[in-house]
Amino acid sequence: MTFFKRWNNIVGWAVFAIAAMVYLLTMEPVSSLWDCSEFIATSYKLEVGHPPGAPLFMMLARLATLFAFGNPDYVGIAVNTMNSLASAFCILFLFWTITHLARRMMTRGGAPSPAQTWAALGAGAVGALAYTFTDTFWFSAIEGEVYALSSMFTALVVWLMLKWEEQADQPHASRWIVLIAYLMGLSIGVHILNLLTIPTLAFIYYFRTTDRVTWRGVAWTTLAAGAVLVFINNIIIPYTVWIGAQIDTLAVNTLGLPVNSGMVVFALALILGLGWASWKAHRRGRVVLNILLLSTTMILVGFSSYASMTIRAAANPPMNSNNPNNPHALLAVLNRDQYGSCSTAPTSRRLPRRSWRRRSPTSTRTGATRRRVSPRTTPTPRNSCTSSPACGTLTRTNGSTNSGAPTAPAPRSHATKTARRSATSRGVRCGRRCSTSAAGAPIRTPTATRAP
Repeated sequence: MTFFKRWNNIVGWAVFAIAAMVYLLTMEPVSSLWDCSEFIATSYKLEVGHPPGAPLFMMLARLATLFAFGNPDYVGIAVNTMNSLASAFCILFLFWTITHLARRMMTRGGAPSPAQTWAALGAGAVGALAYTFTDTFWFSAIEGEVYALSSMFTALVVWLMLKWEEQADQPHASRWIVLIAYLMGLSIGVHILNLLTIPTLAFIYYFRTTDRVTWRGVAWTTLAAGAVLVFINNIIIPYTVWIGAQIDTLAVNTLGLPVNSGMVVFALALILGLGWASWKAHRRGRVVLNILLLSTTMILVGFSSYASMTIRAAANPPMNSNNPNNPHALLAVLNRDQYGSCSTAPTSRRLPRRSWRRRSPTSTRTGATRRRVSPRTTPTPRNSCTSSPACGTLTRTNGSTNSGAPTAPAPRSHATKTARRSATSRGVRCGRRCSTSAAGAPIRTPTATRAP
């Protein structure tokens, strides 16, 4: 086992070095399209970006920009370097995940032989390096986006769950689960992609703790994973801020306290209360309840990185998207209210059908009635041309004629003038319906009216 661990570390760090070198040599010099420029600019001065925000990414990128030593020309390179190294760590954790699974498949818990060791290491190297050069991951690894850091958190969480699986029979093995909960709370401040690992973690826990796998156990594990996912994404993330916003409103409007004071008191009381409850569960020997309460507490501690958005918004930075300087505005950012609530699901609502019919030259339709128009005259429509381009004047009317002096026409390009002269010579009217032809005689133009 010592032989496997030693070479597992050596080959793993070699794969990390290859991935890091490739990403650093091919990374963007400054920024690429989409949100990269915004993330680099907002992280440099800790500003507030677009909803739902990425506060932990902003703070880590701000630490990276310190290595630019005050030169803005190197800020983009610093952020891209941080992402390149984070992607290389993702490849490292992926390698260790593959070698762990390969070793478990070959030995079923015993020490692997040298041949099995090299087979597992070869499988890990091939899998990790193959993922290193995939298009999607490579492109996200070398630019100033959140996906590189989010991928690193995802790979780290899965690898830590396998570490728990290896030490599940040892005392204090549940510390890995608490650490995973804390990292999952932190990853919310980067991207919620990490929450998709919850079903994987649940099944690793089920297969490790059960002696006989059944369909009922698989079904209950699936339901439990879905419940945990809904609890984090639909309860912890929005409703902790919503409850804090209601308490903050009460504190400001009733007690006359400053803005955000109620939110601060609620956050501290919630974390301290959950910590006290987990301690009481530990004192009474309720292990499962203690792990659940402690994990929930650590998720909230990691999720508290969103407080930095309110802190920075209160400072009114140059880029302050949605200005979340209070709990209500922060809740709107988390709920992505800026983007609306249009559903992407198919709907049975039928749009009204619009049909157009060409009316006869001597009749028009107004509402539901029909009236005849004299063939010698044509009523002047609202906002229509009152003279042809040949006369050199072009005026607009609003239901009445313009008796004043003719106004000069707006300047047109050579192509427009040529097209107008050609259309006039053929008897075609300019713009909308015209009341006179080029020769000055009234004309009757068929009009297309919309059916009611």
